[in-house]
Amino acid sequence: MKQIALYGKGGIGKSTTSANLSAALGETGLDILQIGCDPKHDSTRMLMHGAWIPTVLDLVRERGDAAIVTDDVVFTGYAGVRCVEAGGPEPGIGCAGRGIIATFQLLERLGALNGDVIVYDVLGDVVCGGFAMPMREGYAKEVYLITSGELMSLYAANNIAKAIARLAKRSRQTCALAGVICNSKNMEGEEDLVREFASRINSAMVAYIPRSRTVTLAELNRQTVMEYAPESEQAGVYRRLAEDIMKNTRTSIPTPLEIDELEELARRFAQV
Repeated sequence: MKQIALYGKGGIGKSTTSANLSAALGETGLDILQIGCDPKHDSTRMLMHGAWIPTVLDLVRERGDAAIVTDDVVFTGYAGVRCVEAGGPEPGIGCAGRGIIATFQLLERLGALNGDVIVYDVLGDVVCGGFAMPMREGYAKEVYLITSGELMSLYAANNIAKAIARLAKRSRQTCALAGVICNSKNMEGEEDLVREFASRINSAMVAYIPRSRTVTLAELNRQTVMEYAPESEQAGVYRRLAEDIMKNTRTSIPTPLEIDELEELARRFAQV
């Protein structure tokens, strides 16, 4: 079983990338489980044709852990992808990471953490205990950082690299950085910037995803790109990403940059 986590700044396109990656993998006949680990609980929505599925945390609050069965929290979407949303607390109350912890505990009790590939879609603006749980507790073996060439996106990716490096010092650490994915904002020099950032943190850029109107149209039609425009260039990008991730065996312990190094790198490419 391959267990991967996609981390990145909020709004960078983690859920779009995760959903299309899962759809591309599902189309090959693999058994895919995607777990949305973000309080917005929108990770699996396009796989579910726009439906907002019940979140684990909402159901736990309503019924209690013991009353929940697998079919209450695991839903089948496009290409047979099984979908779960962790959810989060009511606004202004509690810890957002608590939804992730409760979700994993419940799925383990139900025996539902299985499949050929598990895709964790995780918020990366902060890496608190809950959001770091996929890495810290060994659920995710391979971490992919999703970033654009924007400074704050790179800053979030660099912070996640710091978390991986810190966790690597633990004797039972099992996760590592598997690569960096550039989800483009159409900035000049962006691909080269993200490629160099990946190299500087002891990793590699595994995919460049161009900005495409096809993504917008697909989501307006409540579908992944894979379903809405299967013959499009963008669908081909996601298929190559899926293929490369399945073949990837390279992982590393990252060497995150200091903030002044990160700013200097971004500034240098901005002047190109």
